[in-house]
Amino acid sequence: MKKEVPLKVTVIMLAAAAAVCAIGVLLGEPQTVFAKAASICLECIGIG
Repeated sequence: MKKEVPLKVTVIMLAAAAAVCAIGVLLGEPQTVFAKAASICLECIGIG
C-alpha cells in the first residue's frame, strides 16, 4: 500500500524549490547555463 505525502510537506517542498529557483535567477545562472550550452552545441557541429 502506498503512503500519501501530507499536504504540508508538499507545500514546503514546493516553496523551497521556488526559493532556490528565484535565488538562481537573481544570481544570473540562466545566462551562464545558456552560454555554456550554446558553446557546447557550437563545438559539436564544428563551428565553435
